[in-house]
Amino acid sequence: MVEWLKEPGFAGTYATMGADISQFMATFFTVLFIVGFVQARRGKAGVHHGLMLGGMTAMLAFFTSYYLFRQLGVLAFEGKEGFGGPKDLYENVFVPLLTFHILLVIIGLIMAIYMIVLGFRAQTFVAGRRMLRDAVLQTTWKRIGIVFGILTTVVLLLFLSRVAMAGFSLGKLSVYLGLLILAGLVFGFEITIQRIWPNGERRHRVLGRFTVAIYCILFVTGSITYTMLYILYPGKIG
Repeated sequence: MVEWLKEPGFAGTYATMGADISQFMATFFTVLFIVGFVQARRGKAGVHHGLMLGGMTAMLAFFTSYYLFRQLGVLAFEGKEGFGGPKDLYENVFVPLLTFHILLVIIGLIMAIYMIVLGFRAQTFVAGRRMLRDAVLQTTWKRIGIVFGILTTVVLLLFLSRVAMAGFSLGKLSVYLGLLILAGLVFGFEITIQRIWPNGERRHRVLGRFTVAIYCILFVTGSITYTMLYILYPGKIG
């Protein structure tokens, strides 16, 4: 799989197959989320729920799998060979842009997981129609502790099973620790944000707009990075 991702892409640029697939999927998911957002604005909560749930679940599955095989943008931190442009442009534009993009990726992952859970918790059905529940929606420390404890146990068991089958490595450890850190950030975000917007309906609407905005900015920064790396200033890619 890793070797296939390093093969020339299908878009006719200097990009690898992995980079082209990643850019295509980023475009697809961005369009899907915008359509889902528009459906929510039109009051079509059922369609919105299906699009956003399916899109976010697929996005998490795809990009998690992709990053396990080949980390996007890692060349920028391994050396300048991945970027063929001037050194000043690399240091003052490309690296800051890529750093900002990766930060948004982390925020986007947190928001995807959080919005999936919040969407189910905040929903209600009136005469068979899906709606947001206009009520206080808060999670106690006790419940968070129980859920995080169960999640930690599951992740630990998965890690130990992988070690038993393929041996220990720092790479495996970092992946599973990363999952726990991501989960911890989601729970920490929940505790903080529910104090600002205790009402579930209000919280879902505000954070929904924020999340879609993050994904749109992610698409722009990712597209600029793709253009600089594989069209304007291609270097040693793959």
